[in-house]
Amino acid sequence: MSKTKRRYVCQACGAVSHRWQGQCGDCAEWNTLVEDTPASVFSLKHDLSNGGRAIEFVKLDAPGEPLRRRSTGLAEFDRALGGGLVPGAAILMGGDPGIGKSTLLLQASARLAGEGADVVYVSGEEAAGQVRLRAARLGHAGAAIRFASATSVRDILTTLGQGKAPELLVIDSIQTMHSDTIEGAPGTVSQVRGCAFELIRYAKESGCALVLVGHVTKDGTIAGPRVLEHMVDVVMSFEGERSHQYRILRALKNRFGAVDEIGVFAMAGQGLDEVPNPSSLFLTGREEPVAGSAVFPALEGTRPVLVEVQALIVRLQSGATPRRAVVGWDGGRLAMLLAVLESRCGLNFSSAEVYLNVSGGYRLSDPAADVAVAAALISALADKALPLRSAWFGEVSLAGEVRPVAHAGLRLREAAKLGFELACGPEDIGDVPQGLRYQGIDRLPKLVDRIMAG
Repeated sequence: MSKTKRRYVCQACGAVSHRWQGQCGDCAEWNTLVEDTPASVFSLKHDLSNGGRAIEFVKLDAPGEPLRRRSTGLAEFDRALGGGLVPGAAILMGGDPGIGKSTLLLQASARLAGEGADVVYVSGEEAAGQVRLRAARLGHAGAAIRFASATSVRDILTTLGQGKAPELLVIDSIQTMHSDTIEGAPGTVSQVRGCAFELIRYAKESGCALVLVGHVTKDGTIAGPRVLEHMVDVVMSFEGERSHQYRILRALKNRFGAVDEIGVFAMAGQGLDEVPNPSSLFLTGREEPVAGSAVFPALEGTRPVLVEVQALIVRLQSGATPRRAVVGWDGGRLAMLLAVLESRCGLNFSSAEVYLNVSGGYRLSDPAADVAVAAALISALADKALPLRSAWFGEVSLAGEVRPVAHAGLRLREAAKLGFELACGPEDIGDVPQGLRYQGIDRLPKLVDRIMAG
């Protein structure tokens, strides 16, 4: 009989080692290696080519009942999901503590239950009284939701197996669940992986839509093994700053729809309110133009969002090293753009402090923001305000060229819908919406000349 080989699994990152050591060689965490003896050890002499059950293959075009999405009752939630809940789908939602994950799911559950759907909400973090208190504050105290406070996956699946499967099952959160078939405390790598596997298998077999709430680390990634994100069908991130009222629900992975779609919510006294027009959150309502302010039509998935980019230039009298402070944009991108403005346009930023901010706490990752940032910097440097209702977009190369960007027409239509009169960006973009005047720019020096000329 072969001797059972011992292995040690890191509870922080899931790395496997064949000997115990104080520090994990992969993640450098201390005292996280725990012995994990497999239930069965296979050697090379085992043959898996027989003794199993033959599986049945089907054609992709085989007739069958099509899966129909179910609306959550929240249009912004449905948009991020790609159109609604798919039966049998496993959804993983992560976000910072207190961002509103439980509030959003409780509101969606109450809307679904109000339409006659069977909804089960299981909380491993809160008692029934705490959830009732939140439901009363949200105005959903009378919602027909089946609620339970439990952490045992065996108890949950045994209870659900006694009747018809619900249409929606919410587990808040997966890090609090525990399986008695796996050694270890709740939240460890093996427990999270094993509990998620059992719950996802139940969802696939019963056709129940499953939503797993996941904790996040200090880096913002979902805690637990990375394989958890591979196991589910949809990975969603609920983002926002506590100092701001808006929240963004972003789809990072979606097997049933497009990724990078967002839903926008605003935190209010009665819970989360949907924001059908997100541009109103990130634009100021001023009537007078201000130097250093430019409006950029950003794109999130298929949704255009107009945001305001603000720049401030402070001239230094002494020989101190100037600061470069950025909020809401990539600092490396700002350094590159400043270098292009100095090298290709002859502007001098080396003796001035540069401050850049994206209003409303919004974070930009779209490369089309280069022209808007450049326009704000030039406006602040020259102390000349840009036209009041104007939008700016385009990507800037190291040669100072303004390159075309994706979905220019969609950006322009959103600007025209909100009453903007002027747009400035790459040349040859196609049709321009009626009522909007467009100016094409091929090189960055022309943008400088246009702003300096007023």
